[in-house]
Order: sequence, then C-alpha cells, then structure tokens
Amino acid sequence: MITWMQRHKKYLIITIWISTIAFVGAGFVGWGQYSYGDKAGSVAKVGKVEITMGELQKAYSNLYNQYNKVFQGNFDEEKAKSFGLQRQALQQLIDQSLILNLADSYDLQISDEELLSEIKSQEYFFDKGVFDKEIYKQVLANNNLKMKDYEEDVKKQLLIQKTLNLLPVNVNKNEIAILDTIMNIADKINYKILSDEQINIDTSDIVLKPFWETIQHNFMNEVSYDVRYIKQAKVSNTYKEAKINEYYLENKTHFRDSEGKILPLKDAREAVISELNEKATKDLALRTYIAYKKGNLAEDTAVQSVIISASKNPFNKEILENIAKLSTASPFMKPVLINGEYFTFELVKINQSEVKTYKDAKAEVLPLYIQEKKKSSLIELANNSLATFNGETTDFITSMDADQLKDISITDANEFLKQLFTQNKRRGYIGLRDGKIILFNILEQKLLNNTNANQGDTVLKLKSAMFNEGLIKDLRNKYKTEIFIEGL
Repeated sequence: MITWMQRHKKYLIITIWISTIAFVGAGFVGWGQYSYGDKAGSVAKVGKVEITMGELQKAYSNLYNQYNKVFQGNFDEEKAKSFGLQRQALQQLIDQSLILNLADSYDLQISDEELLSEIKSQEYFFDKGVFDKEIYKQVLANNNLKMKDYEEDVKKQLLIQKTLNLLPVNVNKNEIAILDTIMNIADKINYKILSDEQINIDTSDIVLKPFWETIQHNFMNEVSYDVRYIKQAKVSNTYKEAKINEYYLENKTHFRDSEGKILPLKDAREAVISELNEKATKDLALRTYIAYKKGNLAEDTAVQSVIISASKNPFNKEILENIAKLSTASPFMKPVLINGEYFTFELVKINQSEVKTYKDAKAEVLPLYIQEKKKSSLIELANNSLATFNGETTDFITSMDADQLKDISITDANEFLKQLFTQNKRRGYIGLRDGKIILFNILEQKLLNNTNANQGDTVLKLKSAMFNEGLIKDLRNKYKTEIFIEGL
C-alpha cells in the first residue's frame, strides 16, 4: 500500500484545473505590461479557441485570490511571481480551451435555458434565498463586468462540464476499500524540527568572495546610455484677434462645455490661446531638432547631459525604450512631450552590461550565499543527528492528524504528514517548502478500524483527476497551441 501511495502521491492532492466563475466579488489583480507579436488581440490560440488578455487577467486574479486565502492575506506579487502564477493562469485557460475544442467537435452547445438555470442557482445573486435579477445586475456592475461577458464565461464553464460528463468515471467497491485502508494507516512517531535559525554562517569576504567568483556572471551592471537633450521652454505669445478667431473657427470642436456643447469664442478664448501656444512650442521644438541634427544650434541653446538606465531614469520607461532603439549612426530622437514639455534627445554612447565588481555585487550575493549555506548546513545537521535524535513522541496518527503535532503550524504539519505517509523508511527526514527539516522515527504502525463514509467521493475525485490529466495530454497532441505573449 505504501508503494501504491508513492506511485500515485501526486494525485493525493487533487488539483481542480477547471476554474469556476468565482471572480465575482473577488477583486481584480494585474501584473504589468507585456509585449505582443502580430496577434495583439489575443494572448494564445488553442485549436479554434482564442484566449484574450481579459480572460488571462481574470484567471490570474482568480488564482491570486485563491492563494491569498490560503496564505491568510499574506500573499503578494513577489510570491505570485515565485509561484509562476501567470503561467498557471495561462495553462488553466489552455486546458479549458482544449476541452472547448473537443466540445466543438461533438457539436455541443449550451441552451439559454441551461444558462438561466445555472445563473439562478448562484447564491451571490440571491435575496432571501431567491434569485434577484436586480441584484444580479448590481453585482456585475460593482465588479465592472458586462452581463454579456459574464454569461459567456458561464456558458464556457457549463460547456466544459457537459463535455466531461460525456466521459463518466465510475468507482468500484475494491477501490473504495483500498483508499479506506490507506487512510487508516496510523504511525506512532518520534520527530524533531530543525530550522536554519539554529545555523550560524561565516559571511566574511574570505568565504563570500570565492562563492561570488563561481557565479559572478549572474551579477551584471545594467545597460546605460549617455545622452544629451534640449528642453524646449513653453511659448507664451500674444496673438492678434484675427489669428485667435481664425484658429477658433478651424478648431472649434476642440472647445466644449461639460455637456459636450461647443463653447462660444468669448468662453473658449483662454483655451484657444493655450492651444496656439502649445502648437507654437511644438513647432519651435521641431525647428530646434532640425538645427541640432545639422549642427546649427543657436549659441544660447542649453544642451544638458544625463546617463539613463532602467534604475536611474529621470524621464519615463517609454523614453528609455526609444533611446535604446537609437544608434550612434542615427542618434537623434524627434521632440517628445514629457509632462507638458518637449524634449529632443541625442544618443552619445551606449554603456554595455558588464560583470559587477565584487564590491558592487556583494549586497546581492550575500543573501544567496546565506540561503545556500544554511540549506546545506541544515542538511548536514540532519544527517549527523538522524541516528541519535530524540524529540516529541506522538500517539498513533494518520495523514489527517496535523493538529496532533506540537510546535509546528498546521500548514507545515500537513505538508510533513503528506510526505511521511509516502515514505518507505522507518527513520529519515523531510524537507519543507519553508526550509525547515523534520527528523522522524516511526516507532510503531497499525491499522485503525475507522470507517470513512466519504471515501467514494475521494476515489471519484482521484480517478477524475487522473482521467482528466490523461485526456488533456491527448488533446494537446490533437489541437495546436500558439502563445503570442512574451515572458510566459
């Protein structure tokens, strides 16, 4: 039975990859900008099904909120990045799209009656236990969701479920008995928790510098650009009435009141003069740019110098991206508007990325060294302590008895027990995700006589997950997947 568990342990924690419509009321979480290829309207295409950026953002937001609940509100973008949440969200949508392609091949559809029945069963639209259409509209509005988009999402989920229901998974008594036996295996153990707080690390240059030398190419200076620029001062001219009137007549649709009505000249006068000045400023900036390119700048023109990089950028990200496109053969950038002022840039020099000196890289290297050294030292301590350690002794416990372990969080205890009951060693140690190591010694083992009434459901979930995984693998070979978003 232990061998069976080892072979199938990845299925003991069921991952439900078919997302539900749980984003209502969950809030929205985004992650920044991406670059696209030729198909900017979608982030991926699976067979005939296109995945939009909006769908990806919703899937990401939904996953983010699920993780945040697990972490009791202590989940953040840094953790999301380390967990690969963006890729998880995209993979979830790809898997769903594979099923939708299968549904299309079966010519399956969701009727309006099926859609209405599902929506009327969703409790977040209830008032006193009954579906309320006005609450339905209000909840969607409060979450910035259009009714059409929401109902389309519900249809997709219903279609996925209808497709999977055509491929039923059954459970027999023997399978229930096997899982019931597995869940009744109980161990009495002696265990001890080791953490890196018990480890002292030498961080002197004598040991840190050789460590840096082995990985120094991972610590590079960023690319930077020596540039010169001219800032065009705002023009403030006095205009004749004829000029003001002429510009107003040609552009009066620019000047409207709060109700969208075109303002008369007497009310639009200041705005007209402001636009004339903006136009004059832009024209002067363009003339200065041309003179700059030809080397004919007026002597009193102020040219300033600055070094721009990703971490030291006095302008904005777009300016840096445009400067990076310049070359010493074509170094000038046309005037661009930054915070209401026009700037003309000239690239002088590109400072390529180089390996940082030990002194400059030390602050980044130090935490990596400490982390790696503590990890290896903790493993060494575990190996040296394994034969003789003496810790806490439990009563007979099963994989479900995390609350019986002392001096350890429920999360860590569950992680430990899930791994413990897949071990075939009597004495050993288990590493946890947070870096702790738990030494264990199985003193006794027995089979309990408990009967678990819901084992049939558990077996069904287990077999369904295994079946769905196999189905998805088969569909991946059948339907081509194209990903258009960079960075994933």
